[in-house]
Amino acid sequence: MDQRNRNRRVAVLVETEDSWGCGVIRGIADYSQDHGHWHLLIDPRDHEQRTAFPDLWEGDGIIARIGSRTQLDQLRERSEPIVNVDTVFEGLDGIYDVITDDTHRAQLALSHLRDRGFEEFAYFAPPSRKYSSKRGKEFIDAVQQAGFKCREYKPGYRVGRKIGWEEQQRRVSRWLNSLPFPVAVLTVDAYRGRQLAEICSLSGIRVPDEVAILAGDTDELMCDVCTPPLSSISLAGRRIGFQAAALLDRLMHGEQPECRSYKVPPQGIISRQSTDILAIDDEAVVRALRFIQTHAFQDIVVKDILNEVPISRRSLEIQFQHYLGRSPAEEIRRVRLEKGQELLARTDLSIGEIAVACGFANSTRFGVAFRKSFGQTPLAYRKQLVRSSG
Repeated sequence: MDQRNRNRRVAVLVETEDSWGCGVIRGIADYSQDHGHWHLLIDPRDHEQRTAFPDLWEGDGIIARIGSRTQLDQLRERSEPIVNVDTVFEGLDGIYDVITDDTHRAQLALSHLRDRGFEEFAYFAPPSRKYSSKRGKEFIDAVQQAGFKCREYKPGYRVGRKIGWEEQQRRVSRWLNSLPFPVAVLTVDAYRGRQLAEICSLSGIRVPDEVAILAGDTDELMCDVCTPPLSSISLAGRRIGFQAAALLDRLMHGEQPECRSYKVPPQGIISRQSTDILAIDDEAVVRALRFIQTHAFQDIVVKDILNEVPISRRSLEIQFQHYLGRSPAEEIRRVRLEKGQELLARTDLSIGEIAVACGFANSTRFGVAFRKSFGQTPLAYRKQLVRSSG
């Protein structure tokens, strides 16, 4: 145990209202337990639910999800070192950041939706001060760079204006009906994803058949109770919390790291029913893709697909290249490697066990395929995740 960290008092200004916030706090607690058991002041509020430090609290550092100008001004009046964990305010003088990599988030979202054959995209984020406009910009840029168009929800009112539920439903419904179906929509977060799904239902728009919805973050409750259950991007909240605590520890000991902003990539996609569709109008390709999704982790080859789908190998190759830009064999490998990344990040299984679970004959073949696709070995990838956690 590091004696220097005994009795450190750290304020954690992160809400516990969603899965991400709880994950960040858990990551901070993980670091604290390994480095002296800090005294954590969790999300202090006054009677009006505003951030408020107790009068007698004397702290050593602060980790905050800075979400408003008022909160920022309040923090600037204090003398403790501060680490910010959200992107609403980033790059501020005197404050360090450990935040989600929005560029990586956008690429993950686009890849997930393109893998399902979508060529029409939209972004849904009603005006709010609770999230950064950078999330949407990164996704829109990624879509455009891929050669497609992204239609953004722009209701025509400013942040702060109060809009009733019925009026908001009318505006969103009008926007939805202006979109070309089928369309894939990335929503800024899980709450807005569930809201969009509800409005789709009230408007007679089928999810995912006409509108596929992917939430930009994961809130387990919101995603699970949504109808249909909501696909989402799994952010590395716990890793962000751990890394923010490690950075704050350095600041509390007088260090001044040259890098002021650390970006943590999301963990991956949690696929649920709201994107469980293949927006492809070729029945043979759809059947082939369904077969791959179901059997990829078995020892299948392209010949097995042809036994299930009445089409010549040449035709199947041409159609896969047309819709997905890759061959059937490459799609089998992609699905397996995507599963491999997930297991490397979320489990303690050995490389050999992961290889078998993903449908590879052995760890050597898994390693060769993984390195060819991602430029590093599975072990190096796992070590990189561990380093970003600490």
